[in-house]
Amino acid sequence: MKSIKTVLLGVTLSAGAAVFVGTADASADELYTIQAGDTLSTISNQFVGDNSLIQQIADKNSISDINLIYAGEKITIPTDGVAATEVTSEPVSEPATDTPVETYEEPTTYVEETYTEPAVTETTTTAATTSSAKEWIAQKESGGSYSATNGRYIGRYQLDSAYLNGDYSAANQEQVADNYVAERYGSWEAAQAFWVANGWY
Repeated sequence: MKSIKTVLLGVTLSAGAAVFVGTADASADELYTIQAGDTLSTISNQFVGDNSLIQQIADKNSISDINLIYAGEKITIPTDGVAATEVTSEPVSEPATDTPVETYEEPTTYVEETYTEPAVTETTTTAATTSSAKEWIAQKESGGSYSATNGRYIGRYQLDSAYLNGDYSAANQEQVADNYVAERYGSWEAAQAFWVANGWY
């Protein structure tokens, strides 16, 4: 911020008398226009580099409250012998203020992880029910034995030997039984219902 300063140098010349500006005996005051954001502290710092002028400025300008000044108001700065040419130079930097600078930090975002219990699928339910119906039929037909025989009916599900094509292994019995039930009844539950009604499937 550039300060607007008007230098008033009152010098009265008497005949034959010489005045030397800038000597230790010289006394000069400055007229300063208060800028927006100024305080007596920042003004004092502009002129002497510290706060030592605050009370002198207040006394010189009859300021009763040193915390209350108005932008645009002109005040007299007592410079106590400092030559006008020394204080009218451009300020090197923006005067400091007592107002703290607020900083904004981006808040850390936390992603909350949630666990969802996997839904029980219809396939799982159906498989459990199918296994139950399938086992029920196996127990009724052979007591669950893959080696049980009854004439031409072979194994755990008492399948017609023609269906097994001479392969009486457990794996083949399971596969042929599943295919037979799927084609004839559509499901093991339906086959079980038929068995309950008829005593066979």
